[in-house]
Amino acid sequence: MSDLEETMRFDPDEGLANLDDHLNRLSEAAEEQGFKFDRHAARNELQAATFRLRTARRIRLVLAKTGAIFASNTSSLSITDFTDVTVSRDRCIGMHFFNPVPKMKLIELVRTPHTSEETVVVCREVARRMGKEVVVVNEAPGFITTRVNALIGNEAFNMLEAGIATPEDIDKALKLGLNHPMGPFELVDLVGLDVRLKILEYLHQTLGEKYRPNSLLRQYVQEGRLGRKSGRGVYDYTE
Repeated sequence: MSDLEETMRFDPDEGLANLDDHLNRLSEAAEEQGFKFDRHAARNELQAATFRLRTARRIRLVLAKTGAIFASNTSSLSITDFTDVTVSRDRCIGMHFFNPVPKMKLIELVRTPHTSEETVVVCREVARRMGKEVVVVNEAPGFITTRVNALIGNEAFNMLEAGIATPEDIDKALKLGLNHPMGPFELVDLVGLDVRLKILEYLHQTLGEKYRPNSLLRQYVQEGRLGRKSGRGVYDYTE
């Protein structure tokens, strides 16, 4: 049995269910030896590894079908990072749609170093049949649109926190002045403030300081103000 097959026998959901017990034992063992154990960092790493394993299982099921393509709708994560356990990496690609999907014409096709030209051609044709336009991006954190949009959204929160303008006027300025279909606060309330925060944290980690999440955005997420899905984000949807 190969290392990959042996790994696939591990149940990631069972592993997560027992994660705190494992971390407690590791922490106790480390303290007995005089070491400091960072539970937060360890939990993050183990959760990321579990996500990759769960995803790998799904990818293997998809790619077991002859000619099947695995296309991920991630808006920022590395396609390579969660497809590197499959033997059919040439059939893995990013196919990033935009919210609201029925209105937004664009799809970003994200090509990894292993993605075949045939895979790109097939996905381009699928997008055409959906009535979408396509741009092809060589894999990089945040691709094209997420990198730009994350900066715009984060700067909008910087202005709001500084008291420069109201959310309504910031949204209005970008819609009427820059011809954006939605303002940055309308958009983040639709996508989810928690989702935007995770994207910024990832881009901050991979691309540097200019993507550091705004503190007001982080505060809203901690308060449960996640956007439309929770009833309140930047705007209040409870009325």
